[in-house]
Amino acid sequence: MNRTRARQIALACASGFLLPFCFPKFDLGLLAWVAMIPLHLALDSATRRRAFWIGCLSGTIGFTGIMAWVVTAMTTYGKVPLPISYAILLLLAAYLGLYVGIYCWSVVWLREFIPRYGIFFAPCVWVALELLRTYFLSGLPWCLLGYSQYRELELIQVADHLGVYGISFLIILVNLALAELILWLMPFFRGFHPQKLPWELTTVTALLMVLTWMYGASLLNGQGLSLSKNSITAGLVQPNIDQAVKWDVAYRDETMQRYDRLTDRFGTEADLIIWPEAATPFIFEREPGYQLQLMTWADRAKAPLLFGSPALRFYSDRRPYLLNSAYLLSADGTILGRYDKQHLVPFGEYIPLKSSVLFFLDKLVEGIGDFEAGPGGTVMTLTPKTRPAATGQSGEIRPVKFGVAICYEVIFPDLVRQFAANGAEFLVTITNDGWFGNSSAPAQHFAMVVFRSVENHLAFARAANTGISGAIDPFGRIIQSTPLFKEEAVQVTLPTWQPRTFYSRYGDVFAYGCVVICALLCLAHLFRPKEPEPGTTAITPA
Repeated sequence: MNRTRARQIALACASGFLLPFCFPKFDLGLLAWVAMIPLHLALDSATRRRAFWIGCLSGTIGFTGIMAWVVTAMTTYGKVPLPISYAILLLLAAYLGLYVGIYCWSVVWLREFIPRYGIFFAPCVWVALELLRTYFLSGLPWCLLGYSQYRELELIQVADHLGVYGISFLIILVNLALAELILWLMPFFRGFHPQKLPWELTTVTALLMVLTWMYGASLLNGQGLSLSKNSITAGLVQPNIDQAVKWDVAYRDETMQRYDRLTDRFGTEADLIIWPEAATPFIFEREPGYQLQLMTWADRAKAPLLFGSPALRFYSDRRPYLLNSAYLLSADGTILGRYDKQHLVPFGEYIPLKSSVLFFLDKLVEGIGDFEAGPGGTVMTLTPKTRPAATGQSGEIRPVKFGVAICYEVIFPDLVRQFAANGAEFLVTITNDGWFGNSSAPAQHFAMVVFRSVENHLAFARAANTGISGAIDPFGRIIQSTPLFKEEAVQVTLPTWQPRTFYSRYGDVFAYGCVVICALLCLAHLFRPKEPEPGTTAITPA
């Protein structure tokens, strides 16, 4: 191995090792603005082929650290042998690393295709690849680069127009500009005059960062003038039920007693009681005795109860199937609404291609069967109790609409956006992160909810079985968050309003715009006039 190749590999590995530190639990979010500099330096003088492979290497290392919780889920709860779990983790990380490899190939190609100015389009390629990762093969948009900034409120407010993809764009742009500056400075240390300063890239980058910060700061400073005074009080229940006994019939009564005890702590103060995903260790619609229990508790709290439970349905040939559902049960025992999870977890709630290709596999998550996807985003309605905060300008209590995302769904920006587009005034997510154990996944999962609040400027309540439960305000501030593996009953106040941000109205226009730019570049390369081969003479017509 020659010296240049060794240097490139070392730099690519450096970015790979730094990447996991940008996300929870490490939470060094500001590191993301420089973590990709070594990788970009490694691309200097690299061929396209070598750029692809060093990008894959860097991405594989980075995603191995980010997704390490997969081993915990598979070995502890999926009963998969440890060596096989690590092999699956490496395969998953290698797949995600392909996206980084394609990006690196594109950087070298852009430098060749449009010298000096082609590099401007590199962040568009990164965003296009993140959008592809969101939807390809069911989608896995876990820890997109922008999520590393969930604590930098001034910088992420622009997500109400650009989504999380806009923050990823800025991070890559800054890393790229700093890398180009370093490459420009390096000849000074080698004793000869450098090429022209890349002032265009650095100027555009600095301007965009200043505008982004100014927009976020002005929005946060002026929010008191625009934020509605209406609010609801929600009681969040975190029961901390061990996964090993969650579906054990012998522990069913003990589980329900825990919910009873925690729910009782709210008295009659809450407008809405929220339990986690699959909270009931039974099928709610099939257990009349337990139905009466839940109705009694809702009546005692004088508030609707939102809880997760499987729903049993049948195909036309009478074969049964399950839905992962959220029910809204009123204080008088009426089911006010039900939402069926529409984006299921592959290999957790169902096996892709099970009837043909993957017939030999079973789910990695223990439960009660395979699930089917629900029809779409359903907005539910509740009426707050009589309080000054619950009344409008006329003094009358008005119904409030809200949307519910179940577990994994909250990492899909457009899916959550549909609730806001349908009139939701606040959002709820119920989840069971017990499968992740004491890994970084619960914190990563919670961090992504911050962006759903900012994108739509809606408050978010989160109830998780083992944590992290909590609430986030419409501008991404974390109002409350609970520790892991602890019984908690948390009461939070959620602002309610319908701001209808650009993002909630139009979705991922920015990300799709990046895709269009990439497509136009490819077409321009495809149809550009071919240069004459060396040794040939062009014939000029008379």
